[in-house]
Amino acid sequence: MLSLLTNKVLMVPVGAWLLAQVLKITITSVQAKQMKWSCFFTMGGMPSSHSTLVSAVATTVAIVQGVGSPLFAVAAIFAVIIIHDAAGVRQTVSEQSVMLNRILDELLKGRPAFEQRLRELIGHSVLQVAAGTILGIAFSSIALLIV
Repeated sequence: MLSLLTNKVLMVPVGAWLLAQVLKITITSVQAKQMKWSCFFTMGGMPSSHSTLVSAVATTVAIVQGVGSPLFAVAAIFAVIIIHDAAGVRQTVSEQSVMLNRILDELLKGRPAFEQRLRELIGHSVLQVAAGTILGIAFSSIALLIV
């Protein structure tokens, strides 16, 4: 158990992810003018915690193992896939959900059997992904200087 808690490649990215989640709650709560604790468990929002986590993993591996290590190559490829998914594929799904909900609202007005709506906040904007990526890189870099 101690080896898990002292594993920098595990703990530093988890710390970055937690910070992203706290920032997401704070930003959403300020915008809504009320506490939004539920943001901790939802996808989407500012900053992208997915992007924060994977960029922190890649940065931590780069600093601890070196950019020439096979582990960094795997972490970097993994990060690119997740970041692309967060900004591209999942954002498209969000946009489609909004449109489908509008269509359902128009076509099925007043029919209680069809009141279930698709979840609309699934993906991230490019700004949210960029903010998450920068947060992950910065947090890891600073945390590894301190630790």
